Amino acid sequence: MRAIWHDAVLADSDDTVVVEGNHYFPPGSLRMEHFRASDHHSTCPWKGEASYFDVVVGDAVNPAAAWYYPDPKPAAAEIAGRVAFWRGVDVRP
Repeated sequence: MRAIWHDAVLADSDDTVVVEGNHYFPPGSLRMEHFRASDHHSTCPWKGEASYFDVVVGDAVNPAAAWYYPDPKPAAAEIAGRVAFWRGVDVRP
């Protein structure tokens, strides 16, 4: 699977975990030059607290377009540290 935004590949892996229709990419598959820490957080009742990255390609910024669970609840342990995308990021084979 690949995550693409503004023609830039953000992540590329054949080892994603799908939860609720979202592909969670392993941290080693990310092209970190396109990620910037965000102060945004959200809470899922069964996964726990999510942290976010802004996605950056050139001068374009997609705020909080990638999220991950650094310390998920036990039911979501398989996605610990993995990153998923939304807000216009195209995830495809």
